[in-house]
Amino acid sequence: MNEKNKHLMEMLPELLSIAEQAGEAILQVYDVSDDTVTKGIAFTTKDDESPVTKADHAAHEAIAAGLSRIAPKTPQLSEEGDIPPFETRSSWAQYWLIDPLDGTKEFINRNGEYTVNIALIDNHEPVLGVVYVPVKKVFYYGVKGQGSWKKTSAGVASITARKVNGGSQVKIVASRRHGAEEVEKMISEAEKAFGSVEKVSMGSSLKICMLADGAADWYPRLALTSEWDTAAAQAVLEAAGGAIYDDEFNKLECNRKDSMLNPFFHAVADGSYDWEALVERALAS
Repeated sequence: MNEKNKHLMEMLPELLSIAEQAGEAILQVYDVSDDTVTKGIAFTTKDDESPVTKADHAAHEAIAAGLSRIAPKTPQLSEEGDIPPFETRSSWAQYWLIDPLDGTKEFINRNGEYTVNIALIDNHEPVLGVVYVPVKKVFYYGVKGQGSWKKTSAGVASITARKVNGGSQVKIVASRRHGAEEVEKMISEAEKAFGSVEKVSMGSSLKICMLADGAADWYPRLALTSEWDTAAAQAVLEAAGGAIYDDEFNKLECNRKDSMLNPFFHAVADGSYDWEALVERALAS
């Protein structure tokens, strides 16, 4: 193990603790909400019309304080913090990329499918990721070149993305809110290639974690996301043997442009399969 990877592994226990503290801050809002009229959680709307709650801010504060303690010289870029101009952040070789509460709509709807996401970006690549599910007290985490793990009340287990085989069923995971005609075409093409397809709906970065955990095969995302939505889970997936490609099937990278928005992308468990050809066939139909 080289020194850089050794350092990343040594940080993991503290990062898991920081994510758990953020999760506890979220649960204080989630559990005490007593809105008996809507059975929801109070929120405001940001400039991009996305919702934000007290829990988002509380989790942000917990993570910012924790990361400042363990890595005071490493810049932090958080969805709920100040976003530096590209001229500033483009000079960062390494930085933290954080979504304190990924899946705010799931949080507001109280279905439990929301996560705390913390990623370390090194030279545009997520090299360490922690994804925490507060309601279930489950962690997914991974380090480049070292592997990925899932931690539950039963203990810690190594996780590995699975391979696909023609003629066998594949599982496609998708958002509940972001369907598209193109995705349906891709599902139809997958049925031709694999025989049958099971479609599963899931919220937040858990969709990517399902791929890392060997529970799904493909997540086509043909709707907008931001880099902080995907970076932590991308690190987990790639360390587990999977991959995330942009819509031109190049590796998805961070901090390459002024906008924080991702291109459309394809997260896959088996990077050796020719997903690009499948997508091309689907879009040509």
